[in-house]
Amino acid sequence: MPKQLKKIPKFKTEAQERRFWETHDSTDYVDWARAERVRLPNLKPTTQTISLRLSTSLLERIKIEANKRDVPYQSLIKIWLKEKVL
Repeated sequence: MPKQLKKIPKFKTEAQERRFWETHDSTDYVDWARAERVRLPNLKPTTQTISLRLSTSLLERIKIEANKRDVPYQSLIKIWLKEKVL
């Protein structure tokens, strides 16, 4: 006989829901054997601000290249870094 699942309560706030799940086991509320994998293609990755020191001449050259491509120079730097790393 399958395990009887408890009903997930309604929450007024995200903080209230977070506190609930911190103290309760989800297997009492969800049948994970029936779960399906979900893709979230439009989910943006978390970003972090960094400080990067560049020579003035290098930064000017990057800005010129970005202007030629009609993109912000910071975006161009990110594109170049991604191309190099991946």
